[in-house]
Amino acid sequence: MSSEITAELTSRFAAVRILLCDVDGVLTDGSVYIGGEHEVKKFNIQDGFGLVLLRREGLKVGWISSRPSKATAARALELKIDFLEQTKGPKVEAVERLLSDAGLDWSQVCYMGDDLVDLGVLKRAGIGVAVANAVAEAKVVADFVTRNSGGKGAVREVVELILKAQGKWESVVATFSSAP
Repeated sequence: MSSEITAELTSRFAAVRILLCDVDGVLTDGSVYIGGEHEVKKFNIQDGFGLVLLRREGLKVGWISSRPSKATAARALELKIDFLEQTKGPKVEAVERLLSDAGLDWSQVCYMGDDLVDLGVLKRAGIGVAVANAVAEAKVVADFVTRNSGGKGAVREVVELILKAQGKWESVVATFSSAP
């Protein structure tokens, strides 16, 4: 586990073709608000915009959650996430199916997780990332640990690392820097 960006990590981020994220604790701070029949989750807007930028640059994005949620499905639809898997089964099996459907392999995966249910995928991914507030076991098997916590910019942090490693970040910034 490291939060240092080495040449080897940069090379692995450059090979990424799909970013897969756990949802609760990675895309959110892990809080779930339930009142009556409704569930509310708080998603970070900069994380969401980062995922939009990643897709605009030709990369795929997927969310893998062990906890089915209408709130997650609604946010995934809003952001046009390529793959959403909400299943009680093992995450490794869900990712295997997803990779088969997408014609990708494990070496092209950057996976972000925070808890025990993520360990199998973190170990197999081309680059496994644990968020700053992840459990110790996830941090130990991860290749990289973010400075930011889940739901507080960790996903955006990784999106920027991927785009910078692939030489795409400056053109993304230039797109928004030019005057009309």
